[in-house]
Amino acid sequence: MESDTTVRRIKLHTIQNDIFKDSNYAHNRHDKNGYGDIEKKSEVNSYLLREGVAALLVVAFILVLWGLVHLSLQQLVLGRSTGEFNALRARKHLESITSVGPRPVGSVENEVMTVGYLLAEIEHIREESMAGPHAITVDVQRPTGSFSIDFLGGFTSYYDKVTNIAVKLEPKNGAQHLMLANCHFDSVANSPGASDDAVSCAVMLEVLHSLANLSTPLLHGVVFLFNGAEENVLQASHGFITQHPWAKKVRAFINLEAAGVGGKEVVFQTGPENPWLVQAYVHAAKHPFASVVGQEVFQSGVIPSDTDFRIYRDFGNIPGIDLAFIENGYIYHTKYDTADRILTDSIQRAGDNILAVLKHLVMSEKLADASEYRHGNMVFFDLLGLVVVAYPARVGTIINCIVTMATFFYLGKKCMLPSNMGGRYIRELVYAVGVALLSWLVTLLSVLIVALLVTLLGRSMFWYNHFYASICLYGAASTGKMILIHTLAKNLYYGNVQRLELGELFFDVSLVLWCCALVYLTQQGLCSAYVPMLMVAFPLTTKLLLSREFKQRGASVKYSILYLVGLALPYVHFMFLIWVVFEIFTPILGRSGTEIPPDVVLASLITLGTFLLSSYFMHFIYLARSTKWILTVLGTVFVVVFILVSCGVFFPYSSNSYSPRPKRVFLQHTTRTFHGLDGQVAYKDSGLWINSFDYTAMRHITPHIPEINDTIRKHCQEDLPFCGFPWFLPVKFLVKKNWYLPAEEVSPKFPMEFKLLSKYKTEWGTIRMSFEAKGPSHMSLYLFPHSGATLTSWSFGDGIPQFDLSGEYFIFYSHGLEAPAWNFWLEIQPSSTGSEEGMISMAISSHYFFGEDKLTPQLEVMLQRFPLWAFPSSWLDFSGIDFTKIFLINHIPTLSNGS
Repeated sequence: MESDTTVRRIKLHTIQNDIFKDSNYAHNRHDKNGYGDIEKKSEVNSYLLREGVAALLVVAFILVLWGLVHLSLQQLVLGRSTGEFNALRARKHLESITSVGPRPVGSVENEVMTVGYLLAEIEHIREESMAGPHAITVDVQRPTGSFSIDFLGGFTSYYDKVTNIAVKLEPKNGAQHLMLANCHFDSVANSPGASDDAVSCAVMLEVLHSLANLSTPLLHGVVFLFNGAEENVLQASHGFITQHPWAKKVRAFINLEAAGVGGKEVVFQTGPENPWLVQAYVHAAKHPFASVVGQEVFQSGVIPSDTDFRIYRDFGNIPGIDLAFIENGYIYHTKYDTADRILTDSIQRAGDNILAVLKHLVMSEKLADASEYRHGNMVFFDLLGLVVVAYPARVGTIINCIVTMATFFYLGKKCMLPSNMGGRYIRELVYAVGVALLSWLVTLLSVLIVALLVTLLGRSMFWYNHFYASICLYGAASTGKMILIHTLAKNLYYGNVQRLELGELFFDVSLVLWCCALVYLTQQGLCSAYVPMLMVAFPLTTKLLLSREFKQRGASVKYSILYLVGLALPYVHFMFLIWVVFEIFTPILGRSGTEIPPDVVLASLITLGTFLLSSYFMHFIYLARSTKWILTVLGTVFVVVFILVSCGVFFPYSSNSYSPRPKRVFLQHTTRTFHGLDGQVAYKDSGLWINSFDYTAMRHITPHIPEINDTIRKHCQEDLPFCGFPWFLPVKFLVKKNWYLPAEEVSPKFPMEFKLLSKYKTEWGTIRMSFEAKGPSHMSLYLFPHSGATLTSWSFGDGIPQFDLSGEYFIFYSHGLEAPAWNFWLEIQPSSTGSEEGMISMAISSHYFFGEDKLTPQLEVMLQRFPLWAFPSSWLDFSGIDFTKIFLINHIPTLSNGS
């Protein structure tokens, strides 16, 4: 047989000499390696899978596991509730909080009505529990402070008199150690914020009620923090943890958040370190739902979001658990985030879990000396919400090493066979790995070409309201392309090699690839390495257990079914992780800006998912008698869906009340005033500044509102701070397409006032300027030092400007009720050349999110013209841009005391 093998058609020498020796399949082979000419094709086929059977088994396997994943997600509450947590009472709290409407910081709805309701309910709980063993202390904090954060590229936040309601529950003899439970009751400006985050505050009220009425006194105390300024980029939590006297006694925290609306709350962050917190959740949670993969993905920064977890971790140096609702992110931060969309069972499971975990922690001795249990991380994940698996990361490293060694032993045993001396098996395995990687590369490029073609045809985001259409298009393309490449390899490259040996070889390829991922993630110290560990350990064990069945009967139906059963556990967990990825990232692509082609991202994710899911199905491609009908079906599905997509059958958005998929548009009626170096008005304009927060821009809006078209596109003015637009947050890198429709001048009832109070030269040569701003609850300050000038210090944060966005600085300001004027100062080191072009461009804008000044007649008329499937968020802006002059420096007084 040596003469029958060429370089192009590799002969395998890697299968054990005796793997087929007892089967009828092998009795006509003529050489010791088990490779001989096949005398009867029918005899060969009897040991291979029929094409239809192979396809049916794999499809049934995937559908059954996908069904199990969805069934587990729908089972919000397992078993009968203990009755300790009353979800109906919590629902009444939720409905009361959201009944006032949107609750932006500074509004009466947030600062008066919601605060008043919470205080009234807390007082009712206090009175009811007075006879018990616990004491309740309430403190309304209104802190002022400033900090810098590297979120959205980095900016500085300043807050003044925002609201916190801190409630301390402790034994009547006091407590030296406190647990913190955090929620926020404010919302974004145009959303009732039921899921984000009123439901969490409703749950916390009921948890407070339950704990306060326990007959057994708690060992430690709990602070329930109802914070009123989280949507303003985590301000209120910063005010509590850095300024409140109770914060010094806080040893750990639980943060309740949302990135979606309803469903299950998932533990997606813990720590840093402090594995005892994960152990507490595993031990106490009634309905566990947790994943360390989510933690490592979230902390990598690929998800453009953040929570109060960061503030407590970074500024308070305390560990915690971060939980969030993640389902249905399509309506997150929209008018559809209403109380009726949150199931009572969803409230019940969240309450059961939070109550049980808090009760466990405040009765734990570990809370008193958390530093003793600080070191180490935990690997944790749940299996369909039934049970949580958790173990220390160091144990995970040992397990990973054992699995890796077992794989090397399995492969090494094959290398040591007499027939494989001289490195034959290693060469053949390397060639096969190359075939697999080549199939991935060609498949990915092919699918990306399809995604780019869809984008060029103007059909981007067709899947936003029809997710499974993307699976039919990109999934069929990736699966079909990969099967085609392996079919060509099987028939052309491996033409003289027996199919069973090829099936064995490509199982080893899958094992090697997953083992490489296991080694890499373990070496990087990532707890997510447990995923490839499962994807190595279970298939390897299954293959070894089925080796006798395989060598006696080949790829029989019995073998195939048992093989798939052995893959079921790691695959069902892996499919759950895939669900999480798409449940989070698909809605995010609808608010990821105008610059990232979402079809390219989604097609890449689907293709990657196809690669990983199909890894151990490559085995069947080589064990099937043919793949022509499978390729025909996949090709037909792809062509039909592509034609339908090209014809515009799948519209991206929907106003369906049951499952809305709104397009997010931001409209701001703004008046911009530009000042020159002499302080005089250079020019002034007014208009409706319009942004799309997804890639389709105004393509679908223009047919409904013809005025909004490309003729009014406004490009960035690079010489102005943040392009001369009144950005609410520093997201200009995400949204680079702007539309500016001329409109009447804005005349707010309470206009912003901004003035330079003083300007002088310090003894160390810098120019110090002090300013005062009076305006609404939300303002943004933009600083753009000119070439040669340097912003050296300011009155924000620790005094050192920390975050520079391409030469620009962004300061976000907000205040609660009755805040004084905003006073701040800057120090600038001017250019050594003394250029008269100014040393810094400065702009400030005021944002009117509520009240009489929120809307203008022209803005109201425009809003009514938007189609029902659009969600236009709107407000009024008033902004000014100023160039601060540097000439005549010699006439500026030098003051050494800086005043």
